[in-house]
Amino acid sequence: MIEKDSALQQFYRKPLAERRAIAAGWGELSADEISALRDSGLSEEQADLMIENVIGRYSLPFALATNFLVNDRDYLIPMVIEEPSVVAACSYAAKLFRVAGGFTASSDEPIMIGQMQVLDLGNLEAAIEGIRASKAEILAKINDGAGSIVKRGGGARDLELREFSDSRLGEMLVAHVLFDTRDAMGANAINSALERVAPEIERISGGRVNLRILSNLSDRRKARAAGAIEAEWLASDRASGAEVVDAILEAAVFAEIDPYRAATHNKGIMNGIDAVMLATGNDWRAAEAGAHAYAARDGHYASLTRWWKDEGGNLRGEIELPLAVGIVGGATRVHGGARAALKILGVKSARELAEVTAAVGLAQNFAAIRALATDGIQRGHMRLHARQLAMAAGAATDEVPAVVDRMIDEGNIRLEYAKEILKQGKRG
Repeated sequence: MIEKDSALQQFYRKPLAERRAIAAGWGELSADEISALRDSGLSEEQADLMIENVIGRYSLPFALATNFLVNDRDYLIPMVIEEPSVVAACSYAAKLFRVAGGFTASSDEPIMIGQMQVLDLGNLEAAIEGIRASKAEILAKINDGAGSIVKRGGGARDLELREFSDSRLGEMLVAHVLFDTRDAMGANAINSALERVAPEIERISGGRVNLRILSNLSDRRKARAAGAIEAEWLASDRASGAEVVDAILEAAVFAEIDPYRAATHNKGIMNGIDAVMLATGNDWRAAEAGAHAYAARDGHYASLTRWWKDEGGNLRGEIELPLAVGIVGGATRVHGGARAALKILGVKSARELAEVTAAVGLAQNFAAIRALATDGIQRGHMRLHARQLAMAAGAATDEVPAVVDRMIDEGNIRLEYAKEILKQGKRG
């Protein structure tokens, strides 16, 4: 097996075609997969079959974050995102973590929760007793129809009951089916299983099953990552490494205690996570819903990460959040770009994808709070934003650098000024 090193020097300076060739070699991509990276990975005919009322396709940049070392393995991270500075910041953060050995990551078994809402119960206690007594029968019925997931070692694992005796509708019982989805995200498998078993739940409980749907708070399917950054690598011309560590910790505590700050703090985490979800054809809305619900699990919305200083004065961080991801089924099956992304990543299981994605979230969080706590978020971000403004003003590709440099030098990064610079160039 060829040794791979994700610490690609000056990758961002290479021409686009050369960067794509490096990615193709890394992921051993076929000609069709290389073409998918160049041409959005989705034909109009495929798009028309995926959703309703299609009139075209919508493209976003597909990039690679470098320098990631997770559980002693190198990864190039596919990211699909429109926001400037995210990929660069994530790559730089991974470089700093790499010095201290990279990220360690772990994940839970891929257990998802399917919910059935049981109403119109004549006797709540009798319903609970009856369902518990029939648990083995109910799980067997689910697995009898679960097909390929059971053959791969997955399927229904347990049944839990939650009672709500004083809802606005009166007594309500909620049955949770804990379902191992293996390498799939699992939504369709779970929803189908609930449909099959709902009549049985009604017969046993004497009630009526209304909603039967998976939960996106997949807190039995969490991923976590941790890493360290040596203080000396955080020093700048304005502050020592120790001072930067302290400033980052101050920012982290702010997010722990204040939901207004925590919302933006966690949004930065999801900048990285969502970009990986999009690139790999996973459901980023499910990831968002689960993450934010988990952030409020104690009745107070707070940070998904924790940062502290170790005995040597170095910065350490960790993240834990629900991550329901898949490497089979859904868009991963039909979208050429998603298939290419998974080959570049080289992950062998959904759990490995979740672990790598958690590391990306931690890296992105560090990059954001470091910028906020030192130079301010705008310093690096605005140069990249200036490129977008130059293009929006109508600058040709070869005109963009000069327009950007002038806006940055004069501290006037506005669309109107970009247009004025272009007009001046044409008059000159």
